[in-house]
Amino acid sequence: MDTTVIDTVRYTADGQLLDIHHGADPDAPTVLLWHGRGPAERDVLGALAATVARLGPTVIVPDWRPDAPDGGRPQLAASLRFTWDYVPDPARVVLVGWSLGGRAAMATALQPHPPEDWRPAAVVGIAARYNQPEPLLGLPSPMAVCATAPPLPIHLVHGTADRVCDFNNALEFQSVLADCGRPAPLTELTTDHAGAVMAEYAPELGRCRPVHGGTPYEEGLRTARVIASAAGLKVPDLDSSGRKAQVNG
Repeated sequence: MDTTVIDTVRYTADGQLLDIHHGADPDAPTVLLWHGRGPAERDVLGALAATVARLGPTVIVPDWRPDAPDGGRPQLAASLRFTWDYVPDPARVVLVGWSLGGRAAMATALQPHPPEDWRPAAVVGIAARYNQPEPLLGLPSPMAVCATAPPLPIHLVHGTADRVCDFNNALEFQSVLADCGRPAPLTELTTDHAGAVMAEYAPELGRCRPVHGGTPYEEGLRTARVIASAAGLKVPDLDSSGRKAQVNG
């Protein structure tokens, strides 16, 4: 399956939308992927979500509004409830977030008292800050709860050229996790903040947009592999189009 089918669904009463990128493997876990600080930017993650879906998992990408008075966190909670209802087994959901969404995802996964006693199968933080609290979720910073974090797989992805969320913060978080007996692999990308999710900042738009070539795309392929691996899949090599590489001979 080289292409993915996308359904768009309204998932909140205030009209927020989410995209469901149907995966190549119907038996694979589901990925819930949260975008960053820009309001309603599920499209920014479109190229990454499609690539992950080609590797197997179905990927759910909701819009949410960090610019709202409530910070959009009720929408993140609604996307969790939607996903729990959508999948056959909520325990097989992998929670992934980029930037502000990454901090929210990590705080949600590692908090001492999870929502409705739910934990994701794994959590992936992409280009996020982990030393700041999530006040609108009522949660401390991910770094502050490392000692009581549950024994679930934690994966970190960060670009060394990131000027929005310093790469050193990911290194510090990885070190704190290790000191607490929660080792987490950190995939270092040679790209910037947007490139970690197969995107680029477009000054003429004042926002990010997905890309389909160049270094951000090539490095974003590595992010896609981390997400699929966190979902427990044996990840094949990918060619420059984001499809499974063909082996001759």
